[in-house]
Amino acid sequence: MSHPIAVAVHRLEHGRGLPLPEIATSAAAGVDLMAAISETITIEPGARKVVPTGLAIALPEGYEAQVRPRSGLAMRNGVTVLNSPGTIDADYRGEIGVLLINLGQEAFTIERGMRIAQMVVAPVSRLEWHEVTELPVSERGAGGFGSTGVASKGR
Repeated sequence: MSHPIAVAVHRLEHGRGLPLPEIATSAAAGVDLMAAISETITIEPGARKVVPTGLAIALPEGYEAQVRPRSGLAMRNGVTVLNSPGTIDADYRGEIGVLLINLGQEAFTIERGMRIAQMVVAPVSRLEWHEVTELPVSERGAGGFGSTGVASKGR
């Protein structure tokens, strides 16, 4: 079991009255983000909107937060997070906004307090480039975009 990460959270004025996001079950990876809106928002098919959450956070250095779609909204309504996963860097102090797109056939209406996305906090790995003239050989090679499993390995 992992240890909790302390994250400072500032509830903005339009987020007052909404509960802070909570872990739903003991094994859940993230928390649900809610719409902090005063009036309903309708997203027409093919349209996108940034939905405010009323929350700003300060992550510890070495961590990021990822904003991801809620599977139920995607399955039932075709509504998903457009820049999935959206990344919140440790030094960002603005409001968390969720960029939703409606890929469904019907208009989708969002009401105050509706769970619109999920957020997962994860450690960040730092990279250090080592430029080379060629890469080591691998079993897969340069094949991409579904190339593994397209043809039998015996060819």
